[in-house]
Amino acid sequence: MKKLCLFAFLLFAAWLSVNNPFVDTYVASLTSNVLTVGKQEDPLYQSIVKNASTYEIPPSNAKIDEVWKAIPGYNGITVDIEASYKNMKKIGTFNEKKLVFKQTVPSVHLNDLTPSPIYRGHPDKPMVSFIINVAWGNEYLPEMLAALKKHQVKASFFLEGRWVKNNPELAKMIVSAGHEVGNHSYTHPDMKKISAAQTREQLLKTNEVIEAATGKKSTWFAPPSGSYRDETVSIAAEFKMKTVMWTVDTIDWQKPSPDQLINRVTSKVGKGSMVLMHPTESTAKSLDTLITLIEEKGLKIGTVSDLMSEERIMK
Repeated sequence: MKKLCLFAFLLFAAWLSVNNPFVDTYVASLTSNVLTVGKQEDPLYQSIVKNASTYEIPPSNAKIDEVWKAIPGYNGITVDIEASYKNMKKIGTFNEKKLVFKQTVPSVHLNDLTPSPIYRGHPDKPMVSFIINVAWGNEYLPEMLAALKKHQVKASFFLEGRWVKNNPELAKMIVSAGHEVGNHSYTHPDMKKISAAQTREQLLKTNEVIEAATGKKSTWFAPPSGSYRDETVSIAAEFKMKTVMWTVDTIDWQKPSPDQLINRVTSKVGKGSMVLMHPTESTAKSLDTLITLIEEKGLKIGTVSDLMSEERIMK
C-alpha cells in the first residue's frame, strides 16, 4: 500500500512539474530568447537595422512663422524593424518596397500655440484644402457639390449665420454630402472694426444656427473678407475655434473666365495650400478641371481639418 501511495505521489509530482505555469513561462522565455538571438544574427535582419536610419524622417513641430503665422506640425516616420523583417522573411533579401513604417508625432502641436491665424498647412504635406465661403450664390452650389462628388473630394464650407437661417436645407445638403462646415460670422461685418462684444455675438449666433441646422459644431472660423485683428483671433479661440485665412485666392467674385481662374490657382497652388473660393459661376464652371489639375500635381484635396492634421500622407 505504501509503495502504491509513493508511486502515485511521484506521478503527481511529475505531472505538476510538467504542467506548472512557472515552468511553461520559463520554457517559453528560453524559446523566445533563442528565436530573438537567431533573428538578430540573420543577415536580413541586420541589413534592415543598418538601413533603417536612411529612411527615417523626424517629426516637424507646429510653430508660429513670421510670414505664415500658425503652421501645424507634421508626423515623421521611422522603420518598424520587426514588421519589416516579417515582411521580407519570405523572400530572404532586403527590399525597400517591403519596408513597414511607423509615424512619429511632434512634441509641439497646433493646440499648444498661442492663438494665431492660419494661412496654410504644413509645407511638406502634399494636400490642398478648398475654403468655400457661403453668404450668397445658392444657384451655383448644386453644380459645385456635383463636381466635388464626382471626384470624391471633401471641402470646407464656411457659412454665414444669416444665410444658414434662411437656407437650412442647403446647409444640411452640404453636411450630408460629407463636407466640413465652419463659421463665417452672422451678418458678414468687418470683424476688424466691430467691438469685442459684437464679435462674440457674431460668432455665438452663427455657431448656434449652424449646429441647429446641421448638428455640427464649428471648430474653424473664416473672417469675412479676411479682415480681423488680434483680438478677433483670441475671441474665436474662446469659442474653441481657430481662425483660418487662405494661401491662394481665386478672386472669383471678380467674375474671371474659367481659364483665368484655373491658371491663377494652378500657377500658385502647392503643398499645404488653402484655396479660397465662393459659390460663383466662375468657380462652378472651373471646379471639375481645377480638381483634376491639382490632383495631377500629386496633391490630395481634403478639408481644413484634414490639412491641419499631423497625419503624414504615405506614398
